[in-house]
Amino acid sequence: MTNASASMDDGHRDEVVNRVGALLAEIAPAGWTQLLCEYRSVGKHVEVDLLAFGADGSPSPVRPPAEVVSLLGRLRAGMYVPGRGTWLSAMLTVDPPGVVYTDFAHHTQPRWRRNPPPVGFQDELRMYPRDDAHLPAWLRQRAGLASSTGAGRATATPTPDAPAELRTAKVYDGFGGDGRPVVNRAPLNPVEKDRVLEYLGGAPVVLAARSYDTDAFDPGRAPSVPLTFRTDGSWVWPGAVAYYLREHDIAPDPELLAHIRRREYAVPEVGEDARQRAVNLITGQQS
Repeated sequence: MTNASASMDDGHRDEVVNRVGALLAEIAPAGWTQLLCEYRSVGKHVEVDLLAFGADGSPSPVRPPAEVVSLLGRLRAGMYVPGRGTWLSAMLTVDPPGVVYTDFAHHTQPRWRRNPPPVGFQDELRMYPRDDAHLPAWLRQRAGLASSTGAGRATATPTPDAPAELRTAKVYDGFGGDGRPVVNRAPLNPVEKDRVLEYLGGAPVVLAARSYDTDAFDPGRAPSVPLTFRTDGSWVWPGAVAYYLREHDIAPDPELLAHIRRREYAVPEVGEDARQRAVNLITGQQS
């Protein structure tokens, strides 16, 4: 049993995502500055959480509309790729008036609110079969599959969990006709600004130059933008992100900001493998 017949093209997928964003914006409380909607599913087990952030950066839970839950289920089924499976969790970040950013996790085990039963993981592999190369060890174990040396789907020797794909933060939203950077992001309140700066500056530096870059918003100032890169194991960002937040109140990339909020402003331990992957990404040496 698979859902391959429900496959969506990119246009249909974008329509569904935009519809979800519009529905969430409609039910958001007054004064909201960002919404985070997390959908987690394995087999027929589904969890959905929705948080609305106010002007002070504090979150409040909101009940997601039933249509949103249904649409995200369709999206998950429609994004199934034969042999590779589909995503297990999705984080949708919605900025006013309803601009949506998406982050899909195909290999990482979701942080379940309620632990799914074993049949949920078994159903997952029946509904969305995966070749061995795309079957993380945790999913094999939780589905109760025995290890073997044979080839095929969901029967080979367990493979290590695939590391999460690193993402690079955008410093600007684009450039204007005059070549100057353009940003369209709501400023952070002073309390959250300090917490975000602490997070950005608390992650380890993985690459650094001794010189400084020119301030794109104040070119007359002496070069003062750090030419550094940091990572928390999930995201990579240049020193300019913290600099422009501190000096010009320019909030980080909305998706990076949503990630920091989900982590409750606590920088995780970053191992050597993750640091090296960040360096490879920055220098263009990814395989």
